[in-house]
Amino acid sequence: MKPITGSIVALVTPMHTDGSVDYPTLRKLIDWHIAEGTDCIGVVGTTGESPTVNVEEHCEIIRVSVEQAATHKNRHVPIMAGCGANSTAEAIELAKFAKGVGADCQLQVVPYYNKPTLEGQFQHFKAIADSTKLPVMLYSVPGRSGIEIGVDTTARLAAACPNITAIKEAGG
Repeated sequence: MKPITGSIVALVTPMHTDGSVDYPTLRKLIDWHIAEGTDCIGVVGTTGESPTVNVEEHCEIIRVSVEQAATHKNRHVPIMAGCGANSTAEAIELAKFAKGVGADCQLQVVPYYNKPTLEGQFQHFKAIADSTKLPVMLYSVPGRSGIEIGVDTTARLAAACPNITAIKEAGG
């Protein structure tokens, strides 16, 4: 995969008033971002309601997003699938699903609520990276997860896992 540069949007997941996902509007949002020049579309991150959708909806949002982006034959815009979870097994399943439907890369957040040690973070992210080889952007957001990914842990992961290619740093 060539490196992602430029504008990466953390796409909202549109919802109906009953709380169900509004897939037609999701498709329209993707079309709009592609037409406006967005360079990568991140779906089902925290802005995209990942903590509030169920697993089936989570997977369907990824699938629909990949499918919709693929309708734009004149310009490939990568889909970054939010696959983070506080369970390593669930994060791996989401990553495998994302790879299977054609997502270009994945966003992996520090396990929220669990507050893993630095070694726990390393083992969590390494297991995910090793599970699919789908490029990984780590997501350090201590305001939401309660702990940040340390610089040494990030460097260790980058050295051990060639598909860990970037970090979204929201720790200030």
